[in-house]
Amino acid sequence: MRNWAGNLTYSTADVREPRSIGELQEIVAAATRVKALGSGHSFNGVIDCTGTLISTKSLPHAIRVDGDSAQVEVPSATTYAELGAVLHAGGWALPNMGSLPHISVAGACSTGTHGSGVRNGCLATSVTAIELVRADGELVTSRAGDPDFPGMVLALGSLGVVTRVWMAVQPTFEVSQDVLLDVPSSVVAAQGTALLSSAWSVSLFTSFRTPESVDSVWRKHRSDEGPALVATWSGRRADAPVHPIAGLDASAATEQLGRPGPWHERLPHFRASFTPSVGDELQSEFFVPLESIGELWPRLVAGAPAFSDALQVMEIRTIAPDDMWLSPFRGRQTLAVHLTWVSDVERVAPALTAVQALLAPFDPRPHWAKVFGAWDASAVASAYPDLGRFRDLAERLDPERCFVNDYLARMGVR
Repeated sequence: MRNWAGNLTYSTADVREPRSIGELQEIVAAATRVKALGSGHSFNGVIDCTGTLISTKSLPHAIRVDGDSAQVEVPSATTYAELGAVLHAGGWALPNMGSLPHISVAGACSTGTHGSGVRNGCLATSVTAIELVRADGELVTSRAGDPDFPGMVLALGSLGVVTRVWMAVQPTFEVSQDVLLDVPSSVVAAQGTALLSSAWSVSLFTSFRTPESVDSVWRKHRSDEGPALVATWSGRRADAPVHPIAGLDASAATEQLGRPGPWHERLPHFRASFTPSVGDELQSEFFVPLESIGELWPRLVAGAPAFSDALQVMEIRTIAPDDMWLSPFRGRQTLAVHLTWVSDVERVAPALTAVQALLAPFDPRPHWAKVFGAWDASAVASAYPDLGRFRDLAERLDPERCFVNDYLARMGVR
């Protein structure tokens, strides 16, 4: 079995797909090493395992909305595409989505996956309760307000196999998406925070082929927040749909040109009806304080010759702070520097080293599920002050280290 990108072969052939909670509990209780499979959109060994891999997609749960409490019960293997369609049909919405709607809810929340927007936390911040099977086979639930809850949701699959989550919802809304082309790099450096705050969700894409400007700026505007966007930030408004990677076929991208539509069909960058095959790419992502953009952006532009040969596109986004113990966004307004590389480890390795050197002065935290180097247990301990609290929680739930793998041990998380 391989991950979505094809760069990792999992270390076991023992893959189980239980059809009941009881069967899942029996599998976990009898195993010595277990990890849960999501949708496979991780690029490193965060879910690799030498024991048993478990898929929860056949468990008998259903999406259920409670309008009185404005919450939705979600089976862990549900994709955001599936959840978005059900919620919108019932008049409900989530505040945000990731770039790709095909990822599973539990996997995305467990690893800190996010969308964009200075007011939008990562996807896990919508979770109000979580249910999982711990190492002894017991089913446990934690809810917002419980002392352990900040350590339960974004936990890298290291506490148990998640079966369900409950998420806060809000009334449905429409979004219009427009794209600006050739916004000057000088504008990003001087007014980057304002630009990234100019819509509900904003993403900057560039390949650095033209260092004087960025390739495109995608702005997703909530229709219930007033008139459509006008300012072009010294760029020009695209008059035809574009792909995040300049020059590629835009048919897989979500609707643009300012046409309003349901939130779940605009907030991702890619259409749910477009089924991604094995991704011919590697991905890295690093999180730094948003306030650093003015100093960081010129450094990235000047340093691009050292890494752009291996780069397909860089995306710049923002994430609001939260209080989860293992969250890369804990306690600070965050700027995300996302790199989509070519699928060639030998070309990517020196380029990645160059990028991490450029980011080093800005206290970067890597995405838990993507490709990075020069990051170890001491760096994790320094970046995550609540790591000790998380280890104590993990010791209580999983004293036999059933959900520990080489990756977690190397990072010092368990």
